[in-house]
Amino acid sequence: MKVTLSALDTCESSFTPLVVLELAQDVKEETKEWLKNRIISKKEDGGAQLLFRPLLNKYEKETLENQNLYLVGASKITLLLGAEAMGLVKECNDNTMRAFTYGTRYNFKDFDDDNDDFLTMAECQFIIKHELENLRARDEKMIPGYPQAKLYPGKSLLRRLLTSGIVIQVFPLHDNEALKKLEDTWYTRFTLKYQPIDHIRGYFGETIALYFGFLEYFTVALIPMAVIGLPYYLFVWEDYDKYVIFASFNLIWSTVILEVWKRGCANMTYRWGTLVMKRQFEEPRPGFHGVLGINPVTGRKEPLYPSYKRQLRIYLVSLPFVCLCLYFSLYVMMIYFDMEAWALSLHEKSGSEWTSVLLYVPSIIYAIVIEIMNRLYRYAAEFLTSWENHRLESAYQNHLILKVLVFNFLNCFASLFYIAFVLRDMKLLRQSLATLLITSQILNQIMESLLPYWLQRKHHVQVKRKVQALKADIDATLYEQVVLEKEMGTYLGTFDDYLELFLQFGYVSLFSCVYPLAAAFAVLNNFTEVNSDALKMCRVLKRPFSEPSANIGVWQLAFETMSVISVVTNCALIGMSPQVNALFPESKLDLVLIVVAVEHALLAFKFILAFAIPDKPRHIQMKLARLEFESLEALKQQRKYKFSTVLSTVTVASLQRKHERGPVEALSPAGSARHFEFISTDLTREQRTKEKYNVFSKLSSPSLISSRASRGLNRTQSAFIEFPFAFRLSQL
Repeated sequence: MKVTLSALDTCESSFTPLVVLELAQDVKEETKEWLKNRIISKKEDGGAQLLFRPLLNKYEKETLENQNLYLVGASKITLLLGAEAMGLVKECNDNTMRAFTYGTRYNFKDFDDDNDDFLTMAECQFIIKHELENLRARDEKMIPGYPQAKLYPGKSLLRRLLTSGIVIQVFPLHDNEALKKLEDTWYTRFTLKYQPIDHIRGYFGETIALYFGFLEYFTVALIPMAVIGLPYYLFVWEDYDKYVIFASFNLIWSTVILEVWKRGCANMTYRWGTLVMKRQFEEPRPGFHGVLGINPVTGRKEPLYPSYKRQLRIYLVSLPFVCLCLYFSLYVMMIYFDMEAWALSLHEKSGSEWTSVLLYVPSIIYAIVIEIMNRLYRYAAEFLTSWENHRLESAYQNHLILKVLVFNFLNCFASLFYIAFVLRDMKLLRQSLATLLITSQILNQIMESLLPYWLQRKHHVQVKRKVQALKADIDATLYEQVVLEKEMGTYLGTFDDYLELFLQFGYVSLFSCVYPLAAAFAVLNNFTEVNSDALKMCRVLKRPFSEPSANIGVWQLAFETMSVISVVTNCALIGMSPQVNALFPESKLDLVLIVVAVEHALLAFKFILAFAIPDKPRHIQMKLARLEFESLEALKQQRKYKFSTVLSTVTVASLQRKHERGPVEALSPAGSARHFEFISTDLTREQRTKEKYNVFSKLSSPSLISSRASRGLNRTQSAFIEFPFAFRLSQL
């Protein structure tokens, strides 16, 4: 029997495996059976109603190595109902974006019962992940077979299984056919063209597509800086006075590109549906721990951790540690300057060619040390942030980003600030900036793409030889793919990718006026970065789960903060230029005041420019306003319908009390309103209170409900009578 990813025959049903679940080798059979039953059980029984089977059957387990690997899929109706539950937004036939509902599925563009591409594969895998994470404990007190793994009602089973080490990992499978098509249009052919962002989004999801969209946009935005900087490098290299114009252009450029990106991002995310997608309630992180209690918001049992304990950990441990790391970074920086002084003195004494080359060695060594320190600090920051025990993943990410950005900014740029404003050595500043920028780019390309790709290719060859050596009478295509992908590295998110772009933006915007080629080197690096990152996503790392995103998140604020710092830095560099200093030969205080005034004026202009450029294009604003208006109108109609229902209910019940001689005729809403007014004015307060309970007894009477036909009531009015008591009584 041929086993392929596109079609898989199982003893239960035929389904496309989308997600792989790997269990530990020593997991007990009763635990496996319990987990399987919870995954395949119906929703009303507390299950996920997914399709589930082991990768290998009994015969294959005897032939091949037992990996404890299981395949998870879902039926089409399960995926569609999951899309509705998650609030996925799709395009309708009238070109509007609306939350998908199964009942109105035929109103959505490209939907057909025979069309399996209505939901992208990334969306299908995200739905399966959502269903697995929403498997919650009911009456279980522990995981079967593991008494130490305690459970409580409402606890996410998958998160508990992961933290207990029972489940090793859960990852989505690649689709080799779709991946090959994506590669052919993305990076396998080195041509100058735009990336297939929509195809990337369909395969990897919105978060990764937004990163590659921002990388492409930032690269294009750097081209004007590179074009303008090239003549400065070729013709006026030592004339720093003329860099005033270049620095002024830099100020406007750094503001405009970020504002224009917001508009482009809004266009993309509206087209994808994530701009109007409602935010899901955020569950506690898997690593969050505390004393078991009741969440006052959800009413579920979950660990509770006092906020003051977290604040004590942050301010008494994390903050001092970060300050200590910053001090160590400055200490290493001073060692670097001692090395620079030694290399310069050696060159002045000998003046040979090899000593002139030696002048760049301290900067290269320092750049390598910076990269090593950044990576070591990243591990420490992750440990500290996890130890702080943040409840939500968003809070964890925000604190981690803050720690890493502060250290990386000081570690990478402290030496440049020291050279520029303390030593005031523009030649050394230019040399250090060029060395740090180029060295960091080369190291990142090697460490992030080339080395992992080489290791992955080596592992791929080993797996292929192992599979070919098996004397099994089966087609091991799927087995080989799953075993290969489970050993791939895990993609940890876009954090490191955005961090690299953030530091690159700093090198270009802060000091490029003294090294105009910085933008040109950044453009060249980003052209290769697009291809290396694409290779990394497709062939080096596991396929990540899709994550809906409406923007680049906190990184937008980080880039805007860097652009503000660049205004201050460039104004200070302009004020230090000999040309400007010549205008104030006697009073340096006047020069300082004028530079500060110009800097404040430019900052004001920057914020006015940011305010003047809308974050969303006009047509997107109109569409969002239209959706909001339609939502309010639908809410009004719903309330009007409920009010009309209450009036009809009260009228029928009151006439039944007053006119029990004959059947009650069907009434219009207007007539109901008149009768309701009569009842309200005719009875006293005590009588109206008593009337509520009389109405309930009348409406709950079986004889009244069963004899609707003899009383001339239509189906709608009969349904009004049969409303639950609590709703009717509260509305009377």
